[in-house]
Amino acid sequence: MNDISPAVSWNDDGAVLTIEVSAGAKRAVFPSGYNEWRTAVGCSVRAPAQEGKANREVIAIIAETLGTPRRKVRILAGETSSLKRVLVEGLDPGELIRQLTLLLDR
Repeated sequence: MNDISPAVSWNDDGAVLTIEVSAGAKRAVFPSGYNEWRTAVGCSVRAPAQEGKANREVIAIIAETLGTPRRKVRILAGETSSLKRVLVEGLDPGELIRQLTLLLDR
């Protein structure tokens, strides 16, 4: 069982998740593991890391996985880095941890 709670925090708008993105992957996967050292949940996207393509796909795959509208998911920090902090508006951190833990433990 993965304890991803160090990768999740809260702000006034919702849950904030730290992710580690692998752009240009063979297939898009979220969540794709947990890196304890970087305290980040993995996210693989097919789009290249250029002109915001990978960031747009990150938002799309997170929104789809969590069943939330894309407009409720935004990158708070790390737009040009593989390590990003992503806000999911209106989502309780405990619920985010529960959903992602279930997916990672499959």
